[in-house]
Amino acid sequence: MTPHTGNSYEAIIFDCDGVLVDSEVLAIRGERTALEAFGLSYSPEDYVRKFVGLHDNAFFTALRDDYRNAHAGDAPQDFEEQILEGRRRERHLLTPISGADDALEKARAHVGAIAVASSSRAHFLQSKLERTGLYDLAHPHVYSADLVAHGKPAPDIFLYAAERLGVDPAQCLVLEDSENGVKAGVAAGMTVWGFLGGGHIFDGHGERLVDAGAVKLAKSFTDFTDQLDALYANAEHSPL
Repeated sequence: MTPHTGNSYEAIIFDCDGVLVDSEVLAIRGERTALEAFGLSYSPEDYVRKFVGLHDNAFFTALRDDYRNAHAGDAPQDFEEQILEGRRRERHLLTPISGADDALEKARAHVGAIAVASSSRAHFLQSKLERTGLYDLAHPHVYSADLVAHGKPAPDIFLYAAERLGVDPAQCLVLEDSENGVKAGVAAGMTVWGFLGGGHIFDGHGERLVDAGAVKLAKSFTDFTDQLDALYANAEHSPL
């Protein structure tokens, strides 16, 4: 599949963590603290590059591999629960990313069809969107990678969302903050814009998203909606 190269799209698909809600910075802090107790230490930049965007199944597989390499043995039985507990300790601080509500409304006004396609487990995904007041703006097309065989960077969740929307993947625009997410959108044959508005973004992150296949970058939701408005203004004035 080849992403479309026209002036407009039929659907816009948003990632959730690090795009709609500022959860990645909280999860990274809590998880890294828990991992240090197991003798696993990562810089914030390396952690983002390696793990952000993965479904929990792939995340914990990678962590167990790192533990085995570091300690020449298997991780203890409570390994996953301790990491999840580290993540949960920060969740009360969750906020929507500034302008997310306006971006969802504007995207729906421009294209009609919007969705959320996330690596989060289904119950966590709905809870995060509800707690930040975004669920009703995104409903009913809110999809977790629990629904598909393979999480990001595989394209499955984006293809699933496009199928449920009834839109050709090549006519979809994806907004993603992670390399794994960008790769998934590109593999689905969609156009991907990189989003840099989350609290976990570091210097050089935008370049990495471009290297992964993002064709544009949005520094914030104000930047995203400005670019979207310009795109649709140009589409309206394009000759037939």
